[in-house]
Amino acid sequence: MLDIKFIRDNSNLVKENCKNRHVTIDIDLLLKLDAERRESIKAVDDLRAMRKNKSKGKPSEEDIAMLRKVGDDIAVLEKKTEDIENEYHELLFKVPNLTHPETPVGGEEDFRVVHTSAKPKLFKFTPKDHEELLLNLDLIDFERGAKVSASKFYFSKNNLVRLNQALLNYGIDVVTKQGYTLMETPDVAKNEILAGVGFNPRGKETQVYSVENTDLSLIGTAEVTMGGYHADETLDLSNGPKKYAAISHCFRTEAGAYGKTNKGLYRVHQFTKLEMFIYCKPEDSEKMHMELLGLEKKIVDGLKLPYRVIDVASGDLGGPAYRKYDIEAWMVMKGDEKKQGDYGEITSTSNCTDYQARRLNIKYRKNDGATGFAHTLNGTAIVTSRFPLAIVENFQQKGGSVLVPKILRKYTGFKKL
Repeated sequence: MLDIKFIRDNSNLVKENCKNRHVTIDIDLLLKLDAERRESIKAVDDLRAMRKNKSKGKPSEEDIAMLRKVGDDIAVLEKKTEDIENEYHELLFKVPNLTHPETPVGGEEDFRVVHTSAKPKLFKFTPKDHEELLLNLDLIDFERGAKVSASKFYFSKNNLVRLNQALLNYGIDVVTKQGYTLMETPDVAKNEILAGVGFNPRGKETQVYSVENTDLSLIGTAEVTMGGYHADETLDLSNGPKKYAAISHCFRTEAGAYGKTNKGLYRVHQFTKLEMFIYCKPEDSEKMHMELLGLEKKIVDGLKLPYRVIDVASGDLGGPAYRKYDIEAWMVMKGDEKKQGDYGEITSTSNCTDYQARRLNIKYRKNDGATGFAHTLNGTAIVTSRFPLAIVENFQQKGGSVLVPKILRKYTGFKKL
């Protein structure tokens, strides 16, 4: 969340930022509640001080009557303060992070392309999408996934399972060589952690599966669990950032995600992901963001997938991100009668500055002994849905088989699906 002092001093900037990020929130009401909250807290504190002062020595009957009234007044004010605080915090948590000055302003389609790899391969035959290829090769079962669970769940089969494991092991090798601590996280988190990281665990628009009769939800990414890993802690970052690479299962409701461009593995309810997460000093966060993007590019370059990097526009950043880069791989399933394919997201990396750390009370010790809020960043290394999708569609052969990228063959033990 943003510092309320910053919002007070820069209300017009915050309003403009909300507009650019397509977030509707009444900043004037937030500031009104903030003033009422501070006034109410002061009134309670003044009454408590009066009661403490009058309680000294032996009180008269008049003093006792007054103290009783003061106690009643305090109770009324405390309830009023609690109500104001609840409304205030609910609004404050909805205010999005600030936006990097170089981020393009606009909606989902207003991104800026900052890098493009080699051109996609033009097939001399009519290419198939991954769903058709995987079904023909007996590598996936969507029908029984829907029967056992629900639509958009699936069974991976045979060498697709091995390919997924190979991808994870490949990603682990790349990131751990750069000093990232390998983790495997719980698949559930407390709702307060989800909210602190910036995910809405409740409501009509939530993408989160909640565990009934508990304060737990299934996570959609290890960003949630790793974001909560150091909650309410003061970190020692004197030797550099804390870097993690975390494996987890991920669960997303993906409400409304249907249609041709969301078919097959592109949007599913469950997958496995290797997520990078960094805690660092504020002055290091932009450098760390470039490191995360560099590692994502290294992984995709190693797989020889055609891709582009986009600087995501303000209206598509979500709440926590100050700046976000997506890597989009070439996908046959995104094509139409005019072209063989188009680009689709496979990784994302975000610099969340101190937005999550303020909500989760994650601080670091400065050189002078004072504390400040750490910066947090995240980035996808591997995801076992869209990475296999991109590999299968880009490395398909005329007869319907699929070549395994050379860099993965030492992990798979085979060259072809």
